[in-house]
Amino acid sequence: MQTVKEIEHAIGTLTPGEVQELYLWFEQNYPHPIDARVQTDLAAGSLDKAIHLALDDEKNGRVRQL
Repeated sequence: MQTVKEIEHAIGTLTPGEVQELYLWFEQNYPHPIDARVQTDLAAGSLDKAIHLALDDEKNGRVRQL
């Protein structure tokens, strides 16, 4: 197993294209914890009420552009 310092050094030698490939690999294999949580909550229906309230607010003009 390589140390973090060795990995950092190896990343520093990558081309921009290789760095992009690494980012994509991380996104696919190690999603950010908040992304994983949102997906879990969506699948469980935990966000349904909030989504419906937000859509109703938009439909009835209770929102404003940022």
